[in-house]
Amino acid sequence: MWAVSTVTMLVLAGILPDFRLRSADGDSATDIAVTAAFGAGAFGLLSALVWPLLVRLLLLVPALVLGLLVFFLNGALLTLALRLNPAERGAAAPETAVVVAAVMSAVASATGAALAVRDDDAYRRRLYRLSDRRRRSGPPCPAGPGTVFLQLDGVGHDTLLDAVGEGLMPTVARWLGTADGGRPTHRLTPWRTDWSSQTGASQLGILHGSNHDIPAFRWYEKDTREVVVCNRPTSAAELQRRAVGYAGHDGLLSVDGASRGNLFSGGAEQQALVLSIATRRRSRENRSRAGYFAYFSDPANAVRTALSFVAEVGREIGQSTRARLCKQRPRVSRGGLYPFIRAFATVVERDVVVAAVMGDMLAGRTAVYADLVAYDEVAHHSGPASRDAQKVLERLDRSLALIENVAEHAPRPYRIVVLSDHGQSPGETFRSRYGLTLGDLVRAGCGLPVPRRAERTRSGAEARTAVRAALRIPVEEGDERHRPARRSEPIVLASGNLGLVSFPDVTHRMSKEEIDARHPALLPTLANHPGIGFLLVRSDRHGGVVLGAYGAQIPLADLDEDPGPLAPFGPGAVEAVRRTHTFPHTADIMVNSFHDPADGEVLAFEEQIGSHGGLGGAQGKPFLLSPLALSAPVADGEQLVGAEHVHRVLDRWLRESNGPQVPLEPSEERAA
Repeated sequence: MWAVSTVTMLVLAGILPDFRLRSADGDSATDIAVTAAFGAGAFGLLSALVWPLLVRLLLLVPALVLGLLVFFLNGALLTLALRLNPAERGAAAPETAVVVAAVMSAVASATGAALAVRDDDAYRRRLYRLSDRRRRSGPPCPAGPGTVFLQLDGVGHDTLLDAVGEGLMPTVARWLGTADGGRPTHRLTPWRTDWSSQTGASQLGILHGSNHDIPAFRWYEKDTREVVVCNRPTSAAELQRRAVGYAGHDGLLSVDGASRGNLFSGGAEQQALVLSIATRRRSRENRSRAGYFAYFSDPANAVRTALSFVAEVGREIGQSTRARLCKQRPRVSRGGLYPFIRAFATVVERDVVVAAVMGDMLAGRTAVYADLVAYDEVAHHSGPASRDAQKVLERLDRSLALIENVAEHAPRPYRIVVLSDHGQSPGETFRSRYGLTLGDLVRAGCGLPVPRRAERTRSGAEARTAVRAALRIPVEEGDERHRPARRSEPIVLASGNLGLVSFPDVTHRMSKEEIDARHPALLPTLANHPGIGFLLVRSDRHGGVVLGAYGAQIPLADLDEDPGPLAPFGPGAVEAVRRTHTFPHTADIMVNSFHDPADGEVLAFEEQIGSHGGLGGAQGKPFLLSPLALSAPVADGEQLVGAEHVHRVLDRWLRESNGPQVPLEPSEERAA
């Protein structure tokens, strides 16, 4: 590597006019070669010794700022390396030093990887260095197999099968035995989400065993007079606290576990990039930025990720420009900061989380749960089946292959489980089809003035708050943008194609009779709109009713005989609606958009052409990909329904591998 770096420096000195390796009066070829060798060696030593200290100091700055500083820090190290030469022959302009350092780091990274390709011992030594400190300071590695749970955020069951069939995910194809007629090592099981088909509800149920009282991605709580948003740090911490109380245990990862890139901790002792701890006072134990340090302390990692980040920003700008020029439909705005948000989700967070998982495996952790949000973020804005989203699936498959490779060098065997928290359903936005938002429609039904021009509804994509946390931008805790001008006016919130209407001046959940008395036209206006599938409201007479077009009004108790407006939403819709009706914080009016079973499309109340959050289409059908060495998730003929059921299955697998993990109630043991 030293020799290759020396040659690289000589080549760059011949190409770049402001980079020289000779003195002003000229030197022999031997002197130039010695200067290059000295500079390359000094640069390599400084990168190995000084760079980790710089990154540790720079954890005080936001992660994305660190990414931009990578090039300048590398340039400074190169300048210092040249000045360490006693002969003082080498010199480089500051901007040239940045370029030279970036190229040399990239070449060194590629050379190191190439040299270790066929050398398992070298490869293992390189990987072990990633986690040596954690392994030495931690407890002895247990003998039983560990388990890695990798969540591919937003990838539906059918989307995964389509990607495998098109050759986009060869690693998954090999696991399923569909590649070259090989023997399968994993089984693929679909499961059905709750009505709230989004990461907050699903991941809370999977990691903590309870997603009770999570009616949507965001909702208004009348007792606290606050809007709860699943991806807001303070809300995530409160929701996790409630789930622990409901479930009666700390979570799936409470025994020697690690949580990486998630909304919730799962009770893990080792946490990095976990949103629910983002508001805590930082310490060595809960500092989520430890994940950034572990990754960026390798200068080659830092340069590679920074270059990939810049390339991804350019890729998004090119793709969005092409979509706009070709007048693709449906389409949403992808300007502003979105290219950087996408690059953060698809490059920075992916690289950091994957490296953290590798370190956990090499440290011998018992259970690791990590969330990769790349596909979900791109599919929201480009569409679930778009070429943009398919490219992300290809890169995620390469991450799975890398983790599988690392498992071969871990100090204990590992079982890799891949799952998703929900899928995504395509379709244009409610606003683009009808020229008004759900909030406008509610105001019209209440007889309130409606703006002449519909305003865009902010997207609820998971990556946005992760970026805000990385940049240390405070999240609006009061959420004033959701509050009406007067308390008598309704609060209208959107969660994908699920809408929630609450009247903040009424302290209890209003009944249909009360809503009709106050706003006689509101419920008929919503129920008969072509973009609305059905409504759920409380009834003084029937307990709860589902409303639809043409005066359809079916009590929840009668839905088994006559599902009415729920029929297009398929099996499980009735049970999901009934369960949500029992939640204490269910909105006064729950609104689910129209769904076309023929093409699986829904109408998002947010600015998303790939959405999730309600009922309808692929969003409610995620997957669970598990090794055949583990017991079957459910018996033949049974269905895997709800995130809490998934939690019991994952906990059972941990018990099979390593003994008891989380104490369950006797009834839960029988269900598991």
